[in-house]
Amino acid sequence: MLKKFSLAALAALVVMSCAQSPTGRNQIMLFDSKQLNTMGAQTFETMKAETPISKDARTNEYVQCIASALLRVTPDEYLTNPWEVVVFDSEQVNAFALPGGKIGVYTGLLKVAENQEQLAAVIGHEIAHVIASHSNERLSTNQFLQSALALGDAGTKAYGVQYQQEIMAALGLGAQLGVTLPFSRTHETEADVIGLDLMAKAGFEPRQAVNLWQNMAAASSNNTPQFLSSHPIPENRIAELRSRMPEAMTTFNERKKTGRLPACKR
Repeated sequence: MLKKFSLAALAALVVMSCAQSPTGRNQIMLFDSKQLNTMGAQTFETMKAETPISKDARTNEYVQCIASALLRVTPDEYLTNPWEVVVFDSEQVNAFALPGGKIGVYTGLLKVAENQEQLAAVIGHEIAHVIASHSNERLSTNQFLQSALALGDAGTKAYGVQYQQEIMAALGLGAQLGVTLPFSRTHETEADVIGLDLMAKAGFEPRQAVNLWQNMAAASSNNTPQFLSSHPIPENRIAELRSRMPEAMTTFNERKKTGRLPACKR
């Protein structure tokens, strides 16, 4: 009886916490966004204290120029967001975004992103993660899975199911391969799509996003199969971007007619 009640309560919580991403995909949001924003800010402060920050004025101006152009075309509710962009002096070929609008760009990325458009593809992708509340969704999905597995564990123990430990281990692996990793790949693809739209609206040539991910693939030695990976393999990522390119180019060409295109210099 308790098990049935717990399952019903869990299902009701999920229904009450449903939301939609900017692409129209259904999401589960169990956490308070203000709390996550505070956590994101705290994490960012820790990173700034522990990771060297680039003091190169030209590099900082370049990254800030690109980020500012992208942030100006975010949805209205994000225009007043207290965005903060920091360039970290590290060889990592990476960038990230945290809840609350904290964006980090590593100088190692500038060796792979060859121009302003390619860097805009990455920063736009990271901004998209924030806009789509992917951190909240990831944490919520993990919380739901942990609760469901805990109920399953209690149920198999209560009924004396044979090979209980083996069954729960298999369920845990199934949850990882069947839910968590695909969810992560979904987030990455969605961020690519939203980021492509942002860069087109901001006046960055969208086709350079494909060139960027080709460069990233060439710089990576990761041969993990996609079904075991948290990110789409480069070929699939590029194929998805190309499928979205006609719409992105239409948006870019409309912006181009205004003559107001970014000119961020390295």
